[in-house]
Order: sequence, then C-alpha cells, then structure tokens
Amino acid sequence: MTRSVWLKADDEVGDWEDRKRRITAGLEAGVDWVLVDQEDAPRVRELGDVNVAAFAGDDVHVMEAESDGSEADATIVGKHGEGDGTVSLPTDFSGSADLSALRQDSAGPKGGYVRIMDEDYEAFAEAVADESDFTIVIGEDWQIIPLENLIARIGEETSLVAGVQSAEEARTAYETLELGADAVLLDTDDPDEIRDTVEVRDAVDRETLELQYAEVTAVERTGSADRVCIDTGTMLDHDEGMLVGSMSRGLFFVHAETAESPYVASRPFRVNAGAVHAYLRTPGGETTYLSEVGSGTEVQVVDTDGNTREAIVGRAKIEKRPMFRVEAELETEDGTDRIETLLQNAETIKVSTPQGRTAVTDLEAGDEILVYYEDTARHFGEAVEESIIEK
Repeated sequence: MTRSVWLKADDEVGDWEDRKRRITAGLEAGVDWVLVDQEDAPRVRELGDVNVAAFAGDDVHVMEAESDGSEADATIVGKHGEGDGTVSLPTDFSGSADLSALRQDSAGPKGGYVRIMDEDYEAFAEAVADESDFTIVIGEDWQIIPLENLIARIGEETSLVAGVQSAEEARTAYETLELGADAVLLDTDDPDEIRDTVEVRDAVDRETLELQYAEVTAVERTGSADRVCIDTGTMLDHDEGMLVGSMSRGLFFVHAETAESPYVASRPFRVNAGAVHAYLRTPGGETTYLSEVGSGTEVQVVDTDGNTREAIVGRAKIEKRPMFRVEAELETEDGTDRIETLLQNAETIKVSTPQGRTAVTDLEAGDEILVYYEDTARHFGEAVEESIIEK
C-alpha cells in the first residue's frame, strides 16, 4: 500500500490568500492531494504540480464536468449536506438521494465526505465507500474506534482517507489495526506540521532490514574496473550508506563519504558503490545494476540499524579505478554461504565492522563486515523462487 497525504484548503480555511499560503506550504512539503472548493481548482494548477480534489458545487447531484486540464482530478460530494458538512444522513441508505449523486457517471474519480457523529454515520460511511473511489471520514468527538471499524469493514473498493490535524494523529491513522488508513486529510496551517506529516507518510511504509555480520575470508587486489560513484540529491547521515554486491543474495553495506580525511573533503551525498556489474538494492525490495543507475533513479539508502529511506540520484560517475575483491562467509539455514563484491582500492571507501567505520584498505581476512543476506534469486531485479549459481 502506498500512503498519501491530502491537505484541506477549502473556504473554511479563510480567504484565498490564507488558502494559498497553506497550499504553497503543502506543495513545498510534498503533499499528494489538495482538497479545495471547485472554483479554486484552476488556481491550484497555477501554483504547482499536485493532484487536486474539489468539493462539488451547491448542486451535489451534478457531477459531470468537461475536463480542460484545469478541472479537479477528483470530485468530492458531502460538504453541502444537510447543515452538518456531510453527505446528508438518510434513513434508508440504499435509497438515498445523496448516494445517488455518487452513483452518477462522472468525468473522473469521485469521493464522499462524511463527518462521523455516531454509529449511524459510521454505517453511512460504509455505504458511501461502496459508491466512491475515495471515502473521507472526519471524526468529531471520537476517532480511533470508528476508524478501526471502517478499516475492518471497508475493502479495496475505496481509498479510506482519515481526517487529522497533526502529524501524530496521521501516524495513528496510518497504523490503526496495523493496516491503517490509505491516506490522511490534514487540516492545519502550520508548515512544520505539514512537513512532519509528509515525513510520517514516507516513514510508515519503509522497510526495516535485518543486517548481520559476515566474516571476511579474502581481500584481494584485482586490477582496474569501471567503478560507479552514486551522487544523490540528498545529504546522507554518518551512519548511512547503500547495499551493493556481486551476488544478489548477499549485499555489502558501503558507507556514504561523510567522513573527513586528510586528503579528500567529505562528500556526504556520495556512495562509492563498486563496479558496474554489481547489484544495488532499490526501494521495494528490488535490485538494479550499478551500470543502470543515473540521474533521476530512485535508490534505497540504509543505515547501520537497517532503517531505510529513498533518495534520488543526481548523477552517477563511472571511472576506471583499481579494485579489491572482498569475499565473506556467513552461516545460513542451509549451512555456510559465500558472498563477494568489488570495491575501489581507496581509503575513502568505508564498510561497517563491529569496531565502526573501516576503510576497505584496512580490511583483513577474519574481520567481520556488515551485510544484508536473503537466500533469494533475482530475475530482472525481482526476487524469484529459482536456483541460480553465482561465482
């Protein structure tokens, strides 16, 4: 599941200048959707590239619209309900006139906006979900229990969007019942809170990898090879790096060049990753060859605790450099396995050992080195159940 952040910016926020400030903060933070009134959709298009959802006009039964590129990406029914800011609550859900608005053919995706007042409104939200691409639910006096109930009852026919006012509420919504809401609708003017909510979105679905130590069995000079430096558009932390290796089942942790040296200034955006043939782990548990990495490629950054995040490559530099072949062994469920990789013969290339950062030039047989191991073959970067011999 890919989570998303919606930002509420309708006329309840204030005048256009107030709404514009909120929307601009959302664009800078990286929100996925902006929810506005119908007349503001073209204005949002002028501010930046973002998905736009718009409340239907006063006549919620008219949802067809000709798209000229300035129209909303999704139409939301429910703001103009019977005085409570919802799609009005009927006594007979199946025969509801308001539900019929959702059942109309529309020019694009549609959604329902429901404030949860009590159990009846919760049940109504389920009915709205059956007719909607998006179901936005706003808790009033109580939030967690109705959200738990809706997550348990609503299937994949709709995206469940939970109303929140802070990053901490967003985290709770994403994690409720372990499955969590598909998205949150954030209602705040605080730019820091908007940024924090986007960071929560990014963090909640990230992998945490189980790294382990393998014993180095050989460090050998191999001559020169085409080496790849990955320069990201992100500053990397001291304990971060990337996972690379000659064998997809066993990848070596290579530190980013964040450390100062007497000879070379730090490059905290760079990982000197190895030779062009090597695998690099990417987001989603896939791999790519280092030779395929270039400007705009999304790569996975990992720290020594196995926490991951994504980074965009600014450039990849391929140059011929002298190399080491580093070989290591580790115990697996099937016995001892051997993995290896090629790393540049240079003091600035650091790996992780129990003693901390160690230059590959100081690495010796018998040392322990941090790796990620999974006994899985790869086909075009994706894990497959297949027997492959790599040597």
